[in-house]
Amino acid sequence: MWIPLNICLYLSFNYITATFISDSCQLQGRFKLNGMYQVGDFIIGGLFEVQHLKVFPELTFRTEPELPQCEEFYMASFQQALTMVFAINEINNNNDLLSNIMLGYQIYDNCLRLGVAFRAAISLVSGTEESFSDLNCTGPPPVIGIVGDPGSSQSIAISSVLGLFRVPMVSYYATCSCLSDRKKYPSFFRTIPSDAFQVRAMVQILRHFGWTWVGLLYSDDDYGIYAAQSFQQEMQLFGGCVAFSEILPYDNNHRDIHRIVGVIQTSTAKVVVAFSTDLSSLMDELLSQNVTGRQWIASEAWTTTPVLQTPQYLPLLGGTLGIAIRRGQIQGLHDFLIHLHPDNNPKNSTIKIFWEKMFGCKFEAVDEQQEQGGTKCSGHEDLSSTETAYTDVSELRASYNVYKAVYALAHAIHDLMQCEEGRGPFSGNSCADITNLKPWQLVHYLQKVNFTTGFGDRVSFDENGDALAIYDVMNWHPRSDGSIVVRTVGVVDEGATTGKVLTLDENALYWNFEPKKPPQSVCSESCPPGTRRARRKGFPVCCFDCLPCGDGEISNTTNSPECVMCPDEFWPSPENDHCVPKEVEFLSYEDPLGISLTTASLLGTSFCALVMVIFAHHRNTPVVRANNSELSFLLLLSLKLCFLCVLLFIGRPQLWTCQLRHAVFGISFVLCISSILVKTMVVIAVFKSSRPEGKSAIKWFGSAQQRGTVLALTSTQVAICTFWLSTASPTPHKNNHYIRSKIVYECAIGSVAGFSVLLGYIGLLAAVSFLLAFMARKLPDNFNEAKFITFSMLIFCAVWITFVPAYVSSPGKYAVAVEIFAILASSFGLLVAIFAPKCYLIILHPERNTKKAIMGRSTQNK
Repeated sequence: MWIPLNICLYLSFNYITATFISDSCQLQGRFKLNGMYQVGDFIIGGLFEVQHLKVFPELTFRTEPELPQCEEFYMASFQQALTMVFAINEINNNNDLLSNIMLGYQIYDNCLRLGVAFRAAISLVSGTEESFSDLNCTGPPPVIGIVGDPGSSQSIAISSVLGLFRVPMVSYYATCSCLSDRKKYPSFFRTIPSDAFQVRAMVQILRHFGWTWVGLLYSDDDYGIYAAQSFQQEMQLFGGCVAFSEILPYDNNHRDIHRIVGVIQTSTAKVVVAFSTDLSSLMDELLSQNVTGRQWIASEAWTTTPVLQTPQYLPLLGGTLGIAIRRGQIQGLHDFLIHLHPDNNPKNSTIKIFWEKMFGCKFEAVDEQQEQGGTKCSGHEDLSSTETAYTDVSELRASYNVYKAVYALAHAIHDLMQCEEGRGPFSGNSCADITNLKPWQLVHYLQKVNFTTGFGDRVSFDENGDALAIYDVMNWHPRSDGSIVVRTVGVVDEGATTGKVLTLDENALYWNFEPKKPPQSVCSESCPPGTRRARRKGFPVCCFDCLPCGDGEISNTTNSPECVMCPDEFWPSPENDHCVPKEVEFLSYEDPLGISLTTASLLGTSFCALVMVIFAHHRNTPVVRANNSELSFLLLLSLKLCFLCVLLFIGRPQLWTCQLRHAVFGISFVLCISSILVKTMVVIAVFKSSRPEGKSAIKWFGSAQQRGTVLALTSTQVAICTFWLSTASPTPHKNNHYIRSKIVYECAIGSVAGFSVLLGYIGLLAAVSFLLAFMARKLPDNFNEAKFITFSMLIFCAVWITFVPAYVSSPGKYAVAVEIFAILASSFGLLVAIFAPKCYLIILHPERNTKKAIMGRSTQNK
């Protein structure tokens, strides 16, 4: 930065001095620069790397430096310079673009040296006239813009100075991302993407193939270091990881190269990204150790280099993917190049130098050469018979960028000339004065340029002066002779209207693997849906374990970082990759358990009906008539209701079934237990009446009193049920808490207190009945019914005491099954214990079904 600053101060000082001592500006010195020139209404400057200055003149700071002598000639770079000439001529012949305006050019060779490039830039912007008397600076500037410089370092230095005067500079090959700083370089533009875009393009390729675990190699220079930093940042945004990162030694130290090869060989990464211009030493060492089976990703710096495209590197580098500057086609360029001829204009010295290098002849001072067999150039030699990089237009990359740069400046001038006075973009809605054009006015229009080339590429600049990022994706294919040919297999276009940044021809790709498919390069295999990623401690984010989702959770994407809960009424599928409606569980008639309980219920009902038929048929026998046959029929009816109420507990819960099931159950059992209680009281009253002191007991407990007692006791339960149903009625309820994977469809009891009072009342009557029957069990009689009542109530109480813990601990439909089982067990217990002995006598021993036989024991006692 000090060199440009010193030069700028020096020029400013000379300008101020000349202003005070003379009425005209005098050219202080003339640089010896090779170039090409064409006159025009507006001149476009150009800076190209046509020759190479190997030895720069010594700077003693005591004498004026010697003028540099450039040596090696680069045919490809000269083609780029001629592409600028071709583009300007094409524009001049185009009536639709800059009609009535002729563009000229002044092109200089920078000799790949910053000092020469800066001198050439100063010559362009200051002009080469010996004196200049118009101090008002009217008229167009010497150049309205510059195409170049191709080098990043030269562009940084030149644009730092030209940016102060807002002279537009459009580079076709400077890629340093630092040039995107608009504050430092306000008038710098470029038609080649910056290194930041290059890294993004390479990451797009990695993303496309799912390569998240890659190695990184980069050269020990600004290009490699900055590119590696950008690459690692982009990999983090992409979600990938760098398995290893190694700096390639600047001096190709064998020990360092050997160590890097060991790192590549031991790493699990199958993809290696390299940012460097010199990989020969590394590749030789990889070949010597037979380290193959790696997919190489090449940066733009070595994608198309011919050094590595030899047969010996095919096993190692075959199938390499890389990016290259967008290749274009320019119609008519080849014909223009081969029809070039030198002239005698000293401003076109570069053409003569080219001609001498191409044909090995000289235009001047050839006497000594003629003696040695040298030839003199005629200027009419045939370029069509030559085959060099100059005439090769099959890979127009840098030249295509030059072509776009010239057209960008031309379109900016064209847009500037289309301005309508009073509607302009400058102060007071004014337009630029074409006769007194200022460079900063052209910068305004250049920033807004937007056009499409004949090849179909759109050209425009973003707010930083960067062109739309377009790269060709290259693939290294084997030739029949074993060498390598680089073929275009896709495009990376960040400005694509389709939104698809990367476009690849999958069928055109060559893979140096068996089978011929892209390799896998991941630290951990992708976690399938139904699992989540769990990062391994101490490893990069790409290294993880796959853990199955927990109960109630799913993940429906690959590599999901977290599992999500299903909604309340949903449950994960068996694969845990989507939610399905929960299974609704209730005791149904189709369920085996439901079928069994229904069968038992109907069987119990049938037994009750059978006993009623038997009792009705033998209603006049002593066994049936003993102890009030009316209570026996009422008891059988209540037992039948107990058996039938079970059916209300089976099936899909509904409001009416939920309300009836417990009410019918409670009333039926109270009717049953109250009948048993009254029968027990009748037994006790009968035997008490047989004694002198209890003769009046039976008259106070006749049939009316028995019916009234049963009715009163049952009415109490009816009142309890009525109050319960009217205040907190049971309702159908979907319960998610018993079993998380199912919805238990049940009847919520509504009020725990109401249900407890209902059961407590039944329990109270059962306890009283049991106590009375237990006291009456030893009363004298051949057929003492109190014994059977005692046994039946013992079964009843045992069943319902065990029911409570079993009901509480049973989940879902099994809680309903436990309640049904308790109803059936207690009902069968009462039916069998009370009526089985009577049916036994009636059917199998009718001879004992007599009053005498029943009262036999009492007669003997008397």
